[in-house]
Amino acid sequence: MEQPSTLEFYNHFLSTLLPQLHQAHLIGRYAGGAALQNHLNPLTSCGCKVYSQNDEDGITFEILRRLGLQKGVFAEFGVGNGMENNTLALAALGWSGFWVGAEDLGFNPNPKAAKKLNFHYQKEWISQSNIVNLYQQGLAQIERARCDLISLDLDGNDCYFVEELLRSGILPEIFIVEYNAKFIPPIRFKIEYNDQHRWAGDDYFGASLCSFSDLFEAHGYFLACCNVTGSNAFFVKNQYKKFFNDIPEAVEKLYASPKYFLTGLDVAGHPTSVKAIETIFSALNSGIETALE
Repeated sequence: MEQPSTLEFYNHFLSTLLPQLHQAHLIGRYAGGAALQNHLNPLTSCGCKVYSQNDEDGITFEILRRLGLQKGVFAEFGVGNGMENNTLALAALGWSGFWVGAEDLGFNPNPKAAKKLNFHYQKEWISQSNIVNLYQQGLAQIERARCDLISLDLDGNDCYFVEELLRSGILPEIFIVEYNAKFIPPIRFKIEYNDQHRWAGDDYFGASLCSFSDLFEAHGYFLACCNVTGSNAFFVKNQYKKFFNDIPEAVEKLYASPKYFLTGLDVAGHPTSVKAIETIFSALNSGIETALE
């Protein structure tokens, strides 16, 4: 009996495996949709992705809509190579802002060499002792006085960095932070501060949702939402609470458990391209130059 060739074996393997992978993918998409529909917080159902890792962009846009904030200034600490984060979509809306991170960007944020910039990136290792200075330097580079939204995701000392910003009087309308969803309410957990902390891929990172809630509550913020994967929490100034009467108040009801298996589903159209991102920043910077002429 003739033995099947390697190619025939490979094709048979794919024909068997691919339907199973497709089925698993569909189950994941269904689970994601069900999680959005069944959550007690109506804000969660607004989740969708432009350039965020998961559904954070849609939640951000809905919060901004409720606040009546159409244009503003953003800051983001920890952006990877800049191709996927929580504020790139705001740049597409025409917001000015700055990022701070330890990696090189995967694109040119000033492709047309504009002289005056609406955006600045600073490559720097962030620590508790320099984060306030980095914030001030970022604002100075874009000639702005304050930020309306700050996002912070550094896989480690996040709670200490946030505390340093808040304690220094840096109080944006919206604060987005990564929380450690393994530690469910009412657990209060945060790692010990370490300047050189690097995430090892395990559960030793950041702080629990309750620990963050305690910190923000002490500085005049309330928890508005957690995204569907249990990655990011959204805190808003208390003065805007009247616009969120439809959301639960208890942290336990707002908490989203870790659903990291939903990360990366095809919820944002085609793959991200450098050309599209550079087009966004070209428009952002040319807007300033046009205004100055």
